[in-house]
Amino acid sequence: MTHSMTGFARSSVTTGSVTITVELRSVNNRFLDVYIRCPDSLRQFEHGWRKKISDRVHRGKLELQIKLDDKASFGMADIDLAALSGLMRQLDQISKNIPDSTPPDTLSLLSVPGVLSSSPADELLLEQCASQALDEALSTLALARQEEGKKMASVVLSRVVTMSELLEELKKDLPALKEHQHQRLLDRLAQIGVEPDTKRLEEELVYSAQKADVDEELDRLEAHLEAVAKALRGSAPCGRRLDFLMQELNREANTLSSKATSLSTTEIAVEFKVLIEQMREQIQNIE
Repeated sequence: MTHSMTGFARSSVTTGSVTITVELRSVNNRFLDVYIRCPDSLRQFEHGWRKKISDRVHRGKLELQIKLDDKASFGMADIDLAALSGLMRQLDQISKNIPDSTPPDTLSLLSVPGVLSSSPADELLLEQCASQALDEALSTLALARQEEGKKMASVVLSRVVTMSELLEELKKDLPALKEHQHQRLLDRLAQIGVEPDTKRLEEELVYSAQKADVDEELDRLEAHLEAVAKALRGSAPCGRRLDFLMQELNREANTLSSKATSLSTTEIAVEFKVLIEQMREQIQNIE
């Protein structure tokens, strides 16, 4: 199944007083590049998150943002009496040295680092919540990328069908084009009134036919188009393979254009290039 490299997903999991929210954003990239933003208390789980992501996402620049909300953290806070006593002694010293100084209020005292301490949340609980939220977000992201991938595959396949039809049209016209080229050479000789040597004429006709022969290019174009369709209908990530196939298709289209001996062949070669570029634009965002 074809997947896009662009998508967004969000998931929240609440267990008791702990809520973990996961947001995933992905855009196209040559390789898998994961950037993680999370609270320091969750940083220890980063390796496991990267493993989860790499198991389900193969290409793209992906940003993972994890937010932690522990509603009970303030309610569970305790006052460190020793720290508070030390702070009060320091304030007394300041008051003696600077009599006009304004003493801090109670809220300001509690905001001093070390005075108010809270019991750390259970690490196992945090890991379970984060893992569940990430799994849900990855599933949502996969669906979004798959849905967009279907649309891209449809666009590319429609261009494959158009190129295949043009290819069949060119194959049918090829014998007539070769005969026309043969006759044109004879007509030119007749115009200048030269009676050519039969053997030399045959050699020249063979050389011209070989120079303008595009059978191999047409066969390769057909094979590459079949490979594109097969890759899009397969289940494995196909973006890199499609990138390579676009290069090969473009190479054959260029060769076909250089060997063209008629206006119709040139026009078809140009149309091939246009269709290949349209496919390439879509494929740049396929995983």
